[in-house]
Amino acid sequence: MYKYIYVSANTSGLFNKSNHREMIDKYSSEGWRFIAAIPVIFSSYGAIKEFDLVFEKQE
Repeated sequence: MYKYIYVSANTSGLFNKSNHREMIDKYSSEGWRFIAAIPVIFSSYGAIKEFDLVFEKQE
């Protein structure tokens, strides 16, 4: 059986930079496996403002 967590990551600034790489590295070092990035909030122009990073770990 697998356990899942969902971590919110925001985009910011003119070029929509985010700290998603650091977050993936952090959770991977704790034994979590990165599965997907799911966009959850969009701007009025359709740009992604927030997404969930999905991680899994076998129990």
